[in-house]
Amino acid sequence: MHRPKPHPLAVAVFAGLLQLPAQAALFAVDTGPYTLPTGKFPAWYQDSHGRTLDLCLSKAVSSRVAGAPGAPSYMCTLLPTPGVFDDTQPLNFPSNFPDEAFWFTADAAITNAAQGIDLGYGAAVEAAFSSDEPKDGDQISFARVRIRVDVPTAGTYVVTHPYGVEVFDVPAAGRRAINMTRDIGIGAPGDFVGALKGDVGPFLRSVNGPYTEINPSTGASERFVGDPNLEEAVTGSPFKTNFVRIEGPGGIDLRTELFAVSGKLSTVNRPTPLIPLRSTYSRRSEAGNVRAQQDVFVNAPPPPASVTLTSQSPALALSEADNTGAWYAQSALDPTLPLTLQVSADNSLAIPTSAPTTLPMPLTDLVVISRAEYSLASGQLTVVASSSDETAPPAMTAATGNGTPLGSLSGSGAVKTLSIGQTPIPPATVRVTSANGGTDSEEVVLMP
Repeated sequence: MHRPKPHPLAVAVFAGLLQLPAQAALFAVDTGPYTLPTGKFPAWYQDSHGRTLDLCLSKAVSSRVAGAPGAPSYMCTLLPTPGVFDDTQPLNFPSNFPDEAFWFTADAAITNAAQGIDLGYGAAVEAAFSSDEPKDGDQISFARVRIRVDVPTAGTYVVTHPYGVEVFDVPAAGRRAINMTRDIGIGAPGDFVGALKGDVGPFLRSVNGPYTEINPSTGASERFVGDPNLEEAVTGSPFKTNFVRIEGPGGIDLRTELFAVSGKLSTVNRPTPLIPLRSTYSRRSEAGNVRAQQDVFVNAPPPPASVTLTSQSPALALSEADNTGAWYAQSALDPTLPLTLQVSADNSLAIPTSAPTTLPMPLTDLVVISRAEYSLASGQLTVVASSSDETAPPAMTAATGNGTPLGSLSGSGAVKTLSIGQTPIPPATVRVTSANGGTDSEEVVLMP
């Protein structure tokens, strides 16, 4: 890992990122006040699985891997820099402080000389300085994914990793023909929220951890999600891709499941992460009877955590099937609107200091736009949308993507239509909103 300077792609061209399901990566960051022992950086970041990692500045060393003279086997990724940070001396901000420090790192490599592949992968949540060297007022943080590969031939390469899938169109073979660094979250110095929107998270962790070591400066026991001096299998990928894989021309298909991971578990008490995604209902008539259902989706830590819909009696447990933290439940109760559901998540079995979290989730119908068309010849915009409430269809209104009202949709059933003259230019998108809270947006299709 290096400072967030521009990194040219050399002879590689980054072609695009395959779209994967939306993920909740990092959940929260320490809001301060920021103090000198952490270089006035946030003390911690918390991921959506509930694990909270401190800025890793401990000089605890591995009891599994011996260090070498002048190169201790630190459990944190501490990078000495001549004239800036001397790791043999006590930390002191800003006179002896790392110009790069980390809340989390995960590194992997694939080397296959026979096939001409030499791949380096790194993911991190990093602390750095906008002026490169430690200076108060220049503190920044970001989430980084870096992929560098020597390849034997031109062509299209696909790299799958714990936090996504990258596709590279490589015009020529060579050293670092693939050279991607994506840093997300670098904002104004002192603004540390941007990293929450990065690709990195939840934090990977060794399947053999956590590890406990002694901090030589304080004598305290400290726990770590991995040992960066070892290469080990990990868990925690939001896509269950706990590996790095490269596929390319000529049948290249190589992978590794071994990572060197660092991260110091915090002792701060944090509530269980709970991210509402969707709470909708539907109603329809079958043989003269109303059949209703309520669908609830949230992101929360995977089992052994539990998530419960507590606003009905008896309470309803949500289910989680793939250990990624995606929870779902369906209730057959016919709701009386308006209704706000209450959902609770408890992660205390995995993290004893984690307090339960309860959040409100307003229940709405599900609106789907099935048609959004604009005729260039007639200047007519046609919008067709439906509500999941078929027994008591709510009123629906349409607006452009920038919020300009278009009018009400008409129709006696759950499917309603709006046809309106819209000149001189069509809207790029339309949004339909139901009186029962549901909403949907769609790009407008342009017709002759």
